[in-house]
Amino acid sequence: MVKLTKAFIDKVQAPEKGYQVHWDDSVKGYGLRVAPPPDPGKPPRRVFIVMGRVAGKSIQFTIGAYGTYTEDAARKRAQKLLQDMREGIDPRDAKKHDAAVAVTLRDVADAYKDRPGKLKGSSADVIERHVTTTFEAWLSKPIASITEDDVRKRYREMLTKGLRGKAGAPGQANQGFAVLRALINFASRRYKRSDGSPVITHNPVGALKDDWIQLKPRTSRVPDSKVGAVWNALEQWRGDTHNRETLAAIDLSMFLLLTGCRLKEAASLTWDRVNLEEGWFHLPDPKNRNPVWLPLSSQAVALLESRARVEGNRHVFASWSRSGHIIDPRDTRRKISEVAGTKIMNHDLRRTYITIGVANCNLDYYKVELLTNHIPTGVTAKHYLETSRLDYLKPETQRIADWIEQQAAQASGANVVPMPQRA
Repeated sequence: MVKLTKAFIDKVQAPEKGYQVHWDDSVKGYGLRVAPPPDPGKPPRRVFIVMGRVAGKSIQFTIGAYGTYTEDAARKRAQKLLQDMREGIDPRDAKKHDAAVAVTLRDVADAYKDRPGKLKGSSADVIERHVTTTFEAWLSKPIASITEDDVRKRYREMLTKGLRGKAGAPGQANQGFAVLRALINFASRRYKRSDGSPVITHNPVGALKDDWIQLKPRTSRVPDSKVGAVWNALEQWRGDTHNRETLAAIDLSMFLLLTGCRLKEAASLTWDRVNLEEGWFHLPDPKNRNPVWLPLSSQAVALLESRARVEGNRHVFASWSRSGHIIDPRDTRRKISEVAGTKIMNHDLRRTYITIGVANCNLDYYKVELLTNHIPTGVTAKHYLETSRLDYLKPETQRIADWIEQQAAQASGANVVPMPQRA
């Protein structure tokens, strides 16, 4: 045994192979493990350790490397650990507990998103957006330390000031805290103390039960009286533009109105998932995870036939963007809003399609649900209808497209004009 001093540690040599432990002569169970360096010319690896007994079992525990710990700090740490062992406390359990308690919101969000096959890319994007905006100040905060007071305060801030402190954002607040609730629930299942009990036993987001703002569901859509004018405007704009990006945005908007498709699913559509001869398009991995083959109306077929293929780009609505396709037809949507006389968002075109089908074409609601790739909730529809290959609903989607075209003819005071073909 030797006295583990800084002078001794600095001069100690490592064996040629394996390792050697030097035990301190004054603190029984406190030692220095010395091993050859990973690279020639480097100092030996020197690590402080302790050895004791807990419940009759011999335990060796690593304190840390010399450099991370000074000799004085390592000695004090060793004395504390050895005393804990004498009292029956296993330092390995304490280390596991400390690691679980220290898990941050950033750690949890990454673990939640990285689960194979659990989340779609769009869902992961929503989580990441809220973690880095709504809860940016909490990124490095241990998730177990988030309190009910923290939650209430931040929720009120979002309701009254939003992200930038200028205007309240109740929608963002509700969505953000729904994300946080899911992450904390996940953490309570994933991270355990040494005895197997969860690090988090109570979700602080539950404190918002009495404060949660009930938002009115969005009902906005293109008014029936404006559908024809909007369609005529879209046809005029596509005939007037020679810009590839603008044309793709216009055509995407028309496709959304003709199909009721979700924006991201339509925007990312590729030519290999379109069959114009048979009149269908395929969504292999939609939001509800139900792969579906959807029928195309003659108007939708004409629209897609008129689109030029872009060499080296497989997307139907090709763009110069990094994704290779239009992300958001924002400018076209703004112009549609002006014609419609009300603010129109991308999802409102989907809502317009549904309303036309049910209210104006008298289609059974479950058929429109299927055409918009919602799995019907009714027992018969849910268990006995074909919900993937929907070619049998082509008459229904054709009815909707015909109604749109009829409204356009009435708005222009002319007969129905076939969609102009583009080279």
